[in-house]
Amino acid sequence: MRTIYKICPAPAWREAERAGVYRGSPDDVRDGFIHFSTASQVPGTLAKHFAGQADLFLIAVSADALGTALRWEPSRGGDLFPHLYGDLDPAAADNIATLAVGADGLHRLPENLT
Repeated sequence: MRTIYKICPAPAWREAERAGVYRGSPDDVRDGFIHFSTASQVPGTLAKHFAGQADLFLIAVSADALGTALRWEPSRGGDLFPHLYGDLDPAAADNIATLAVGADGLHRLPENLT
């Protein structure tokens, strides 16, 4: 199983759980797909798009569970990033971790990030 990750403000994810669907962030909606990152891409995504932001969740999802709606496309630095063309069922989340922000302003990643 290949795990991919969505960084999401906790209130937005809680709302998605209540609604039974996550349609993405404003940036996702603008771009026409839900942005995900691999484990190795998460630190760069946090630094570029979420620096210093608190109350974030790191949502782990099996890439295989998303089927053909998931595409791997070039993005930052030419790396292939996972993009979901469709809504995400919150029940597809394998794990939800809170991303703490240290005194240095950097996010603390879970030790089991794979």
